[in-house]
Amino acid sequence: MTQTATTRWAFFIKRLSRRLWLRATAIGALGIVAAVLAAVVERFVPFEMPGSINADSVDSILTIIASSMLAVTTFSLSAMTSAYASATSNVTPRATTLLIEDRLTQNVLSTFLGSFLYGMVGIVVLKTGAYGDRGRVILFLITIGVIALIVFQLLRWIDHLTKLGRVSETTGRIEEAAANAIEARRQNPYLGGRSLDQVDTDVLHQATDITAGVIGYIQHIDIKALSLLAERVDRDIYLAVNPGAFVYEDSPVASWLAPAADTKDNNDPAAALRAAITVGTERSFEQDPRFGLVVMSETAQRALSPAVNDPGTAIDVIGRSTRLLSRWAEPAKTSKPAFPRIFVPPLRSDDLFEDAFMTIARDGAAQVEVQLRLQKCLASLSRMGSGDFRAAARCQAALALSRAEKALPIDADLQRLRKDLED
Repeated sequence: MTQTATTRWAFFIKRLSRRLWLRATAIGALGIVAAVLAAVVERFVPFEMPGSINADSVDSILTIIASSMLAVTTFSLSAMTSAYASATSNVTPRATTLLIEDRLTQNVLSTFLGSFLYGMVGIVVLKTGAYGDRGRVILFLITIGVIALIVFQLLRWIDHLTKLGRVSETTGRIEEAAANAIEARRQNPYLGGRSLDQVDTDVLHQATDITAGVIGYIQHIDIKALSLLAERVDRDIYLAVNPGAFVYEDSPVASWLAPAADTKDNNDPAAALRAAITVGTERSFEQDPRFGLVVMSETAQRALSPAVNDPGTAIDVIGRSTRLLSRWAEPAKTSKPAFPRIFVPPLRSDDLFEDAFMTIARDGAAQVEVQLRLQKCLASLSRMGSGDFRAAARCQAALALSRAEKALPIDADLQRLRKDLED
């Protein structure tokens, strides 16, 4: 199953697995189990353990682990929140989601918390006298393993802290998330269904609209659930929106030739259709390639603001957006639709180019270095892809030139820009 064909529950589970508290809880519980297990498992060890470990020795090591891990965890949380604040102020608030979901950060913090809990529980159980001679040896061996894990994670964390929250690191994460969404949509341009452009307009005019019923962004569309619903009611479903669209309560999200209510289980087909479309307060990267381009563009906007005045970052974003759109220009492999009764609106090249370059061209209109790079990249894109793709690139180039002609402060910059276009 492709990324774009994930079910609604798979989407929720995937989102849940990226939460810090879930990973921290799991590893913290593992630390508690490891400390208690040493006291329980010794009775099942059929042989004598070599050597003897003094209770005070193990207690000293566990005390060091518990006290140091509490301090390291507190420091790490402070560093993490500082990185989020830096990304919010220097990149865009929409990028902090990617930092929050960073697996390395979550694994390191969870390890530190789990080690702290392991040390605390180990001390408590040790003071009760629950560990025998074999139990203390087992506890000591587990403690050595915990120390090795802490050292390994500390080294990774030190390296990671040198990059966490930096503009280049954050824009790289945005590009990666956008590239994954673009590639998934390129390989599956209609989410596993068919293009809405294949449907006759007369059929769409006769179809009954299904409204969203809530206000927010389309985060995920469960195409498989919609396909099962289409088979159940024996009607084709025509989606009116793509993931990322902002809908109101009365916004049509889909339409069909009105089916009768399902008499088998008395379920309302319209309610089942709405349940397959997840609406939230924020956009999501997974099924929404345009969101990655928007966030990338916002990064350039922030860099071009008078408060930041960093055209270099804007130029870097132009290059990254060009890379992303060049992936979209590549022809996708044609395959038989997995859900032929679902019709999905295609993503338009005009919209993608507008998301990527319109605001950069507007806010960087008075900076010749930004305009030069923008025109070069758009000229490169105008030689790729289909006719619609090339036309969209040429349209954005013309709009950018019009803005530059009105905003460039001196004629020399404008003449240089025009000469570069002629070459």
